[in-house]
Amino acid sequence: MLAEPRLAPPIHALRSTAPGALGLLRILRTNALQMWGRRAYERPVVVGSFMGRVQVLLNEPDAIGHVLVKNAANYRRPRISRRVLGPLLGEGLLLSEGPAWRHQRRTIAPIFAPRSMPVLTHHIATAAQDCLVRLADRHAVELLPEVQRTALEIAAKSMFSLEMAEMGSPMRSLLMRFATQLANASAFDLLLPDGLPNPRDPARRRFRIEWIALIGGIVDARSRLPPGDGPRDLFDMLMAARDPETGEGFSRVQLCDQVATMILAGHETTALTLFWSLNLLAQAPLWQERVAAEAAAHPFSPDDAAGVLSHLPVTRAVVSEALRLYPPAFLVTREALARDTANRTLVPRGATVAIAPWVLHRHSLLWSDPHAFDPARFMPEAPPPPRFAYLPFGAGPRICVAAQFAMAEAMLVLAKLVGALHITSPDAAAVRPIGRVTTQPDRLAHFTLRRR
Repeated sequence: MLAEPRLAPPIHALRSTAPGALGLLRILRTNALQMWGRRAYERPVVVGSFMGRVQVLLNEPDAIGHVLVKNAANYRRPRISRRVLGPLLGEGLLLSEGPAWRHQRRTIAPIFAPRSMPVLTHHIATAAQDCLVRLADRHAVELLPEVQRTALEIAAKSMFSLEMAEMGSPMRSLLMRFATQLANASAFDLLLPDGLPNPRDPARRRFRIEWIALIGGIVDARSRLPPGDGPRDLFDMLMAARDPETGEGFSRVQLCDQVATMILAGHETTALTLFWSLNLLAQAPLWQERVAAEAAAHPFSPDDAAGVLSHLPVTRAVVSEALRLYPPAFLVTREALARDTANRTLVPRGATVAIAPWVLHRHSLLWSDPHAFDPARFMPEAPPPPRFAYLPFGAGPRICVAAQFAMAEAMLVLAKLVGALHITSPDAAAVRPIGRVTTQPDRLAHFTLRRR
């Protein structure tokens, strides 16, 4: 096979010096990926301060393992995470702490066990086929809205056995409003203690009321469906789920927060993974042809989609490399509850520890040619990356509970589309990533799709 020319997708210019406090605030409002200078991609640890608090950026896998796994009890999510994301996620799994989090984790984890995959992949494959029919032989397609629509349909069908024709548009509108107006941390978010009123609080309360009304409407619509003979979707599993230690299930309020968390985590991040995978393949035709050949050799229907996953190593490698270059969750932060030492790095009490998959996945000490697109890194014959050097789904007790589902969704949709369509784009190479809650494209790129 011919060698693919080296593809290094463009990103912002790496600054040589760290921004000051005002500069960092401006960056957080526009593109949070620019907060790290060149030395962050070259040094194992970077220590600084912001607003009087010690900031520790960890790029050492052993130190990361210490914080996220070995001594995870000493670290909590910073309060700013709850302040900014609380209107969207409430007290769901991503933001809860302590006993409430442990109860939710124990209750939800079995839902995403391997035995549930045939039910979930059936919905994925159905939506993927619908997406293929919608996109075939189209020119000048803006792919991001299309894969967002598909991922939302998958979320709706796999979670609720519902169509999103009525609720999809207002949901996307609300999510867009949150992303553009409320998601990025402001100076008030960073400076004001929790007890003091924040100028953004009224807007966040209004958003929360609208958002929960929408989610509650989805839950009510699903509750009106007649019962089935067995679990049809995640909603059935959530309703039947019980904490194995306490026997407790979810209240309606808790159910709405879990649904909101799953909708956000289950469609926005996967849509971005699909977009970046397709964007990269449009610029790497040899890898695109390998995915297409693999998909053609292993066609699948909704009834056998789960079984085909193990036969798609090239597709898995492309998705894995897209997650390396464009991790949807580009930053994980923790606050140290007590003084600690993480692999020789002193972490004072109250310090903010940052683990940035965006930086970690492009670090010169951990990856060869780190900014280049090379799915061969993740082929079965390649050595695995060092543990805690690759964290698209996090690690430790708070690792993404639906990671297997997310990978299956990205792989099956990508295989279905690339297996049937040849994808090109005259301007895909000009798309750059920006950090706004997730790793998003800075603009809508146009793609041409032709049947194979």
